[in-house]
Amino acid sequence: MSVNIEVICIGNELLIGKIQNTNAHWLSQHITKLGAKITRISVIQDLIPEIAQTVNEAIKRKPHLVITTGGLGPTFDDKTFQGIALALNRRLQVDQKALEMVKQKCVEYAKKSHYLSEIELTPPRVKMATFPDKTNPISNPIGTAPGLCVEVAGTVLFALPGVPMEMEAIFTESILPVIKQKVGASIFCEQSIFAYDIMESCLAPIIDSTMADNRGIYIKSHPMRTVDKPCIELHLTILINKNKNPVEKLLKAAKMLACLIEENGGTVFLE
Repeated sequence: MSVNIEVICIGNELLIGKIQNTNAHWLSQHITKLGAKITRISVIQDLIPEIAQTVNEAIKRKPHLVITTGGLGPTFDDKTFQGIALALNRRLQVDQKALEMVKQKCVEYAKKSHYLSEIELTPPRVKMATFPDKTNPISNPIGTAPGLCVEVAGTVLFALPGVPMEMEAIFTESILPVIKQKVGASIFCEQSIFAYDIMESCLAPIIDSTMADNRGIYIKSHPMRTVDKPCIELHLTILINKNKNPVEKLLKAAKMLACLIEENGGTVFLE
């Protein structure tokens, strides 16, 4: 059974093209390599009703995990906790554990900056520790805003900051072990073949035939251009129990695909 994960990226800056959605790309790569499966990525506005609706829709699909990124900071447009509170029908309140995390980070930053005055827990700082009731704060190793974790109807919901370094740090420390435990013996393997002197339309039936003869293998074609001439990358992937020798299965499919391409007049480079 595959471990299904949905990602919700929150922020107007993503929708207007101000910021590239590197968080979605990073999470997709790392989650896939862990042996889990990203089933959906949503990008939405900083609007409380939209956050709530998107979270609820995700939970109804019953993935193992839902991960949100963005909207945990101290400014007016950081509304993720408010949206989650609305989705779960829970009131917002200051979480003392989260407040202590925020205070400790402020103290650390003040010491580094040689700021000697007493640290004041201003409303923007308290905002970062204002959580939906009955949810758990997650330590942020390199930033101020704590993350959030809560289980809802069998789905574990995580809320992470949008700052890439902070998102990556919390994921690695707190979420990666959870995914590994859920994945168990599953493993993701990949292999690329580069085909020359053949059109993608000619490759289509070859891909279909190879996938039909190699159950569990997924093949995606990616047209590209090298320095010398056009090329098509064929990316083979498999998600399988590691006890079933996935590498051998993948190489068998790759060799079959390469032979069929050469039989149809193409040339192949096996990565």
